Amino acid sequence: MLDRAWIAARIPHQGSMCLLDRVVEWSPERIRCASSTHRSPDNPLRDADRLGVACGIEYAAQAMAVHGALVAGSDAAPRQGFLASARNLELKVDRLDDIAGDLDIVAERISGDGNNVLYGFEVRGDERLLLSGRAAVILDAEMLK
Repeated sequence: MLDRAWIAARIPHQGSMCLLDRVVEWSPERIRCASSTHRSPDNPLRDADRLGVACGIEYAAQAMAVHGALVAGSDAAPRQGFLASARNLELKVDRLDDIAGDLDIVAERISGDGNNVLYGFEVRGDERLLLSGRAAVILDAEMLK
């Protein structure tokens, strides 16, 4: 099962900063993950006792990292990458911590090569769209130093 422990072993985020609970489904082009961590009072992204909707971008970015690990098919250490940009953002709510159900995070690879990838993403909860956008990811960030 592709659960939280499996995810944490394959992305750089550890402890409470690993935000995803499980991979629901995936293909070479798309991944769908679920999370309940948005309701946690000790979520490390909370500020002033709330979790703003823009934090959903980090949930999507972690889904993209998991997708990269799955596509690579390796149990090697996670590649150090970074989110280069987030565009076409549509924020439909103010916050995530008041969403009662689990978050449903979908990332779909639009284009890319071995080191640069463009994803479209959506974060849904309580049967509605919470945020969406596109994100450019640069992999092997260590090589850029």
